[in-house]
Amino acid sequence: SAKTGPDLAMTVSAAATGPRARPKAQLFAWRHERELVTHLTLRELRSKYKRTTLGWAWSMLNPLISALIFSVVFGVFFHVSAPVGNPSGLKNFTFFLLAAMLPWNMNASGILGAMGNLLGNAGLITKVRFRRETIVIATVISFAVTMAIELSVLMLGEWVIGHRLAFKYIPALLGLIVLQAVFVMGCGLLLSSLNVFLRDLQYLANLGLMAWMYLTPVVYPITFVPKTGRIFGVRLPVRFLVRLNPMSRFVGAYRDCLYNLRWPSLVTWGSCATAAVLLYVVGMTTFNRLQGRFAEEI
Repeated sequence: SAKTGPDLAMTVSAAATGPRARPKAQLFAWRHERELVTHLTLRELRSKYKRTTLGWAWSMLNPLISALIFSVVFGVFFHVSAPVGNPSGLKNFTFFLLAAMLPWNMNASGILGAMGNLLGNAGLITKVRFRRETIVIATVISFAVTMAIELSVLMLGEWVIGHRLAFKYIPALLGLIVLQAVFVMGCGLLLSSLNVFLRDLQYLANLGLMAWMYLTPVVYPITFVPKTGRIFGVRLPVRFLVRLNPMSRFVGAYRDCLYNLRWPSLVTWGSCATAAVLLYVVGMTTFNRLQGRFAEEI
């Protein structure tokens, strides 16, 4: 884990508070908890590509190379073509992939980063009393900031090829980033707290995220999924089940803004908001119930 500097240590100490703190002391602690989240987020952003030659360029090169590989595999080998954007008229498999891959990468990286950073800050957790969820929240915020930068580069690329209306949907994209950050925080809080007691979970999470990605229409349009299909001999409404996947809604919303160049529907907004709030409540509840035993388990 990254070393904590004196400023961070002082902020953590100031943020430490007990559940029976007086109102003024509680307000003081909340202010310093916000400062702690800021310190931890900046630390994550500064250390992400530290001592690399290309630095922050890797944040765009990684998804771009992945998108090119998928474009070759699915576009050339399997002859899968990108659907025509409605109403944008855009037909570009790389842009189609990146519009979904960037949000997916934020989802996967945020969850895995939250799980790793909670254990990675064991020294901080065992020595100082503070709200441990700030570690998870700061980790997710850092990945959300990274994705915002990547989406800006993607919109710039669309502007270069003549599709300049993507900038019109910046307010919708900011709203989606906030909702997805809350959703990923919920996942991170839930899994990171369980991972303290079940260390095998971090390895299972990698496998689960791989399966989750292919069950999300990232590298294929949702129309490729049959309405019904047999799974283990049982006929199921496959497309309906894929749509129940919260990340399918998020991916569809980002594609609406970046590829179709239209506002996401109210149903999509409602689905994303509901999934984000419910998972955050479940994650925070589980985290609060277990965090009292973190120090002894870590």
